[in-house]
Amino acid sequence: MCRNFTELDIQENGIDDKEGSWLSCFPECFTSLEVLNFANLTSDINFDALERIVCRCRSMRVLKLNRSISLEQLQRLLVNAPQLAELGTGSFSQELTFRQYEELERTLSTCRNIHTLSGLWEAKVMYLPALYPVCTDLTFLNLSYAALQRGELTKLLAHCPRLRRFWVLDTVEDKGLEAIGLNCPLLEELRVFPDDPFDEEIIHGVTEAGFLAVSYGCPRLHYVLYFCRQMTNAVVATIVQNCPDLTHFRLCIMNPGQPDYLTNEPMDEAFGAVVKTCTKLLRLSVSGLLTDLTFDYVGRYAKNLETLSVAFAGSSDWGMQCVLGGCPKLRKLEIRDCPFGNAALLSGFEKYESMRSLWMSACNVTMNGCRLLARKNPRLNVEVMKEDGSDYAQADKVYVYRSVAGPRRDAPPSVLTF
Repeated sequence: MCRNFTELDIQENGIDDKEGSWLSCFPECFTSLEVLNFANLTSDINFDALERIVCRCRSMRVLKLNRSISLEQLQRLLVNAPQLAELGTGSFSQELTFRQYEELERTLSTCRNIHTLSGLWEAKVMYLPALYPVCTDLTFLNLSYAALQRGELTKLLAHCPRLRRFWVLDTVEDKGLEAIGLNCPLLEELRVFPDDPFDEEIIHGVTEAGFLAVSYGCPRLHYVLYFCRQMTNAVVATIVQNCPDLTHFRLCIMNPGQPDYLTNEPMDEAFGAVVKTCTKLLRLSVSGLLTDLTFDYVGRYAKNLETLSVAFAGSSDWGMQCVLGGCPKLRKLEIRDCPFGNAALLSGFEKYESMRSLWMSACNVTMNGCRLLARKNPRLNVEVMKEDGSDYAQADKVYVYRSVAGPRRDAPPSVLTF
């Protein structure tokens, strides 16, 4: 246990955390930790053990806490870790006395190296000003766990002139996004997530107006993931004119198959504008009401595209055929709930040789089509995942990839390999 491993990052792992005492298992001789991230654990943490680890590991540069850590505890940790470069706070909602708040503010002002800030679970407005000194040098602000309102965000962003990456929930609404365009001219990456994607009655959220405002103020933007409830062709065309260097454009209109809400036309021209204007485009996710014309545009103009994600789109096999025949650098194609069938699948049997993978689910592909693909190109691994009670003739989920090791031998019974 005393060996010098330097990173413990369990945020993206499935953990059965039955107790919060695991931090006390680290021996006193352990001093090498540089990265400690347990932000997504739900249990309470043995704070005394955590404080001892932070005190001992003087080279720790990344510390991301879960919501069980209070503001007072955060202040105690930061006193012993002024060298931190990335901080994920715990809960930001504990009631503080005036003296406790002053101590927190003073301690944060000494953390001169922080360039990445996240956490802020259940943040209270009255405590956000304590972060202002830290914000000055931030390049990455992750508020995807903090349901801030637009006014709170506006005040915070006024102190973030050097921000390059920003993740936020749609609770900030369009007015909140306008603050990005006004205060963050160096922004390169924007991700806007839905606070509750399954609640159709929610009236807040973001629209095309917020996205447009960001594009006017952030010409360096090259990565966008944007969940919204409505969009228009004209606005998307303007956005890409404002930000022609986009390499990742992932637009998710949350109501599947929704057209341009002003003209009631398909969103074909929006994505046509993206692939025509953004010649450096590497990744594209499409949504809204789309015909095969969108995929014709993609095949003709997206010559550097490496990853394409499609859902609830297209009219016929021709759409997928356009992509497979026209995108020479395509490496990953993800398709679900589309009308593409065997003709589309088989049209790419040579193309799959140079691709990393193809994923199709809830499409019109059959088991016979998968068998034929495997027969035409035996170097491909063609896997079909069947769902209980589904039509045996239909291929529910199809995964096509090439591996130098050949077919895998660890597939469960629900996965059929051709």
